[in-house]
Amino acid sequence: MNDKRSGNTRKGLLLMAQGAAIAALYVILTFVSQALGLMSFDVQIRFSEALCIMPFFTAAAVPGLTLGCVLANLLTGGAPWDIVFGSLATLIGAAVCRAVSKRLRGKGKDTLAVWLSPVPNILANTAILPFVISWVYDSPISIPLLAVFVFLGEAVSCGIGIPLAFALKKREKYMFGK
Repeated sequence: MNDKRSGNTRKGLLLMAQGAAIAALYVILTFVSQALGLMSFDVQIRFSEALCIMPFFTAAAVPGLTLGCVLANLLTGGAPWDIVFGSLATLIGAAVCRAVSKRLRGKGKDTLAVWLSPVPNILANTAILPFVISWVYDSPISIPLLAVFVFLGEAVSCGIGIPLAFALKKREKYMFGK
């Protein structure tokens, strides 16, 4: 029984460390995007969104991405409703990504799971953020056009994660204990 508890503790610590590392990377990559001026246009490129593929590898990515988004939005001066609803979009995208990836991987469709990993995040942000941008930041741009801008920015940002996922997949056993 001691060995089993020790294994559970070890796994729990590993998941917490993975989640914390993902959150920290999310914040750092958001700062990089901001420093390069990529977050001040209608189509924003947030390098941190490339990490939306991480739920493919570990359940720890769901809280890690969510916490990272909350912290990044707080630290970059996001409005309170943007912090809440932007982080909610990230949570939804990450949770759906995890569920879809797990199901597809269980059927031996890893490659398809990698390609689909960014889709939930792109869709969640496209569905939620145009309203936030319109109402919270009083944007003069119509909500449908904001949705196009958010979609484009998310597609580029999250799309960067696909080659990252294929690279990580080669080292998955060592990095994620699989």
